[in-house]
Amino acid sequence: MVNVATVDSQLRGFRERGYLVLPGWLSDDFVQRLAQEVDFWVDAGWRQRSIDACGRPADGEAPEVVELDLAAHGELAVHPQLLELISRNELLGRSFVFHHLHSDRRPCAGGGKSWHHDYEQPAGGGRRHPMVHTLHYIHGLRPGMGGLAVLPGSHREPLGKDARGHLGTDALPGEVLIDDLPPGSTVILHSALFHTRRAPVAPETGARYMIDASYCRTGVQWPPVKPYWRQILNAANRRGLARDRWPELFAARHFTEYVRPAEGARA
Repeated sequence: MVNVATVDSQLRGFRERGYLVLPGWLSDDFVQRLAQEVDFWVDAGWRQRSIDACGRPADGEAPEVVELDLAAHGELAVHPQLLELISRNELLGRSFVFHHLHSDRRPCAGGGKSWHHDYEQPAGGGRRHPMVHTLHYIHGLRPGMGGLAVLPGSHREPLGKDARGHLGTDALPGEVLIDDLPPGSTVILHSALFHTRRAPVAPETGARYMIDASYCRTGVQWPPVKPYWRQILNAANRRGLARDRWPELFAARHFTEYVRPAEGARA
């Protein structure tokens, strides 16, 4: 169970540090349901179909199933305590929109991912409209799974996504390594915070599960990251996930048209 006082303390430092950690945030039953859906998503080939569809034009063939068609994944996207938390002024404030959700299961012995950030507005825009990524570690994190390293304060630097990519997954001065979390834990990042997935020195057998969902403050149009982004919003609206409390959460008017990364400048 997450300690409320600890969360409040992390919120007070979020603007400076750019991240907060919620150990054991999700219930055991919910974790089990999510893990079953991740297995289905991967084993039935839907994850690969979603990846393949991202290589097609915006008017190309979309996958028949998206993540928000899955019952527990949809519930995670609108998790009441999560939305209440990110609606705090220290994070996004009361008006925000869902941006995307990725679901994955990878071997613990898999490779890392170089230093990067995921903020979707142009690098020189001042970041007046924040964006957050919520990283849900369904089975937690242990050193043998590979850790998440973050660089506190780096979200305030007006740099492009891959400005530190040449450093690979190397340890950096001032970084914080997060590799010991219980099942159902969540890490919230300002999307412009530089972070890396580091491969473990002694990998465990088995898999590393993660679902990441992203949200943005309204007031500016956001570039989508998937060509079939309207299908994702439609799935959420069809299921009534937002309900009356979050009327802007799945509103298409907050997005630009999709542009492939190679076709236009991205942050």
